[in-house]
Amino acid sequence: MRRYLTHLLALSVLAVGTAAVGYAQSDITNDKKDLKQDLKDRHNDRKDVRKDQRDLNKDRRDIRDDREDCKEGNKADCKDARKDQKDINKDRKDLHNDRKDVRKDTKDIHQDRRDLRQDRRGK
Repeated sequence: MRRYLTHLLALSVLAVGTAAVGYAQSDITNDKKDLKQDLKDRHNDRKDVRKDQRDLNKDRRDIRDDREDCKEGNKADCKDARKDQKDINKDRKDLHNDRKDVRKDTKDIHQDRRDLRQDRRGK
């Protein structure tokens, strides 16, 4: 009876230890996936920032040309200048949101790297 209980205890400890190692391994793979996805997100957000900055510069050139034409007396360009100003405001808002996304993704990347390091150390 004593031998039976000892074997049962040894097997249960072995099973729990193996399950813990398997859980840690899956946690590491999940952290790697999260890290890779956050890196992709940050890359795409940076591309969006560059694209929005180009759009903003283009709209600023357009509004400058329209205001010059408006001073010369072309009323259609005055309306176009107002429309370009609305585009500029929208692009500035988009640019601000994209920069916030980049900061958020950078913080996520830092946290994922920290989690991955802790999982590898076994803490």
